[in-house]
Amino acid sequence: MFSHITLGTNNLHKAIAFYDEVMSILGYSRQSTGETFAGYGDKENIHTGVNCLWIGKPINGEPATSGNGVNIALSATTRATVDAFYQKALELGGADEGMPGIREEAHPNFYAAYVRDLDGNKLVAVCHRPE
Repeated sequence: MFSHITLGTNNLHKAIAFYDEVMSILGYSRQSTGETFAGYGDKENIHTGVNCLWIGKPINGEPATSGNGVNIALSATTRATVDAFYQKALELGGADEGMPGIREEAHPNFYAAYVRDLDGNKLVAVCHRPE
């Protein structure tokens, strides 16, 4: 359904340091870096731009802001990966938006943790598999 996701940042250097670490926990790495952007994913897809997460300074030159009600859900292969993602994000200065745990309102195996990145973007690491 999705081609890619782009999140704005006001400090690309700090955002890269944050995303390099949290994305590596999910098995992704920075595959592209420019003066105003960085792209995360796997080597197979980064050159097409598909199935990638991009961070960057807004093209219009205005400050980056986060959206109320917006969250970016990132797939995790295990519940332990969700836990590690959450802990690393907090260690790097991210803000807690919901500790790791089951969210039965979504479905019985929806194990997720919610954080805000350094620019206030809400990220969700989620594992849909049974324990």
